[in-house]
Amino acid sequence: MKVLVINAGSSSMKYQLLNMEDESVMATGLVERIGEATGKMIYKKFPDTDAEAKVERDDHVPDHRAAMHFVVEMIKDAEYGVIKDTNEVGAIGHRVVQGGDHFKSSVRVDEPVKDIIKEISPLAPLHNPAHITGVEMAEELLPGVPNVAVFDTVFHQTMPEQAFLYAIPRSLYEDLKIRRYGAHGTSHKYVAQQVAILMDKKPEDINVITVHLGNGCSMAAVKNGKCVDTSMGMTPLAGLMMGTRSGDIDPAVLAYLAEHKKMTIKEIDTMLNKESGLKGICGLNDMRDIHAKAEEGDASAKLALEMFSYRIRKYLGAYAVVLGSLDAVVFTAGIGENDDIARSMILADLDCLGIELDRGKNEGRIQEAKVISTDASRVKAWVIPTNEELQIARETVAVLNN
Repeated sequence: MKVLVINAGSSSMKYQLLNMEDESVMATGLVERIGEATGKMIYKKFPDTDAEAKVERDDHVPDHRAAMHFVVEMIKDAEYGVIKDTNEVGAIGHRVVQGGDHFKSSVRVDEPVKDIIKEISPLAPLHNPAHITGVEMAEELLPGVPNVAVFDTVFHQTMPEQAFLYAIPRSLYEDLKIRRYGAHGTSHKYVAQQVAILMDKKPEDINVITVHLGNGCSMAAVKNGKCVDTSMGMTPLAGLMMGTRSGDIDPAVLAYLAEHKKMTIKEIDTMLNKESGLKGICGLNDMRDIHAKAEEGDASAKLALEMFSYRIRKYLGAYAVVLGSLDAVVFTAGIGENDDIARSMILADLDCLGIELDRGKNEGRIQEAKVISTDASRVKAWVIPTNEELQIARETVAVLNN
């Protein structure tokens, strides 16, 4: 089966076509700056040879309809295409950020499913409407091909009430569904499963802390293959310090800002999401720029790195206690895979958790699964590149086979 994976954002659309017989990538690409004066369309073809064909265009992309047209036209293009007709596509898997309490697993999309995704859009106002648009465009341009929704929140649905409820009036959960949902679930699930395979264990026989570090950052405590806690909350703002997001903060700060700075709720929300985190401390949110500044002796850049690693270390300790016993810690995503300095700062002097970092193994970018702890380390530290598209494709196939 060939599966087309669609990840539609508010102004972008990532896509990948996979042949699930061998899980190989046939084509991949990105359409970004949708709705702006000039958009960018990228398409890469992966033929049987080692050669790679790439198409890149700068042009106006008025809406997601136009983006989806580009995707469909390219995958069956006479010169660059990898299929002759869209009927070769067996299914379309859609990343959906928020599934709320409604979805405990990935599901085939029908009208009731679309209605629920729309209904819970206030929980992910920038993402869920874009996902629905992606589904509707897929239905229009690939009629008859089944669509499957794969939710970022599903992997975290195994959390017990003690972990996902907030200590606020329970009626707010019952009426408005205010609770911890988490995010990056597809990534956390993928690397948790992969580390079990690599350690020659079954997922249900291993306890893991997964650490997804990119511009957005989150962690998950995975006990016997199931998530029992995660750092993000009702929205992706909670938890770790991130590129531009504050992470955990005393909620009384919001009222204090409203009173003393006369900030509106919208202004505070914008500040916490877009002007905080690493950017708030040192003015930069790209780790490469922050490292460069720190090497020059910039005190604010050094502080940002120290705060970033300190927050993660605190969560590592907390989740180790939650799990009771720990077999592995897994780093993934842009920072997790490529930033050896951040990894070394996070894992320094963690003998108390049974983790001994091997600085030689940890050096540089890591592009394939690798142990970065010493041979003597009781708890193994891994770097495993995430592959959310493959996980979405696997989930899509599983739904259709059930």
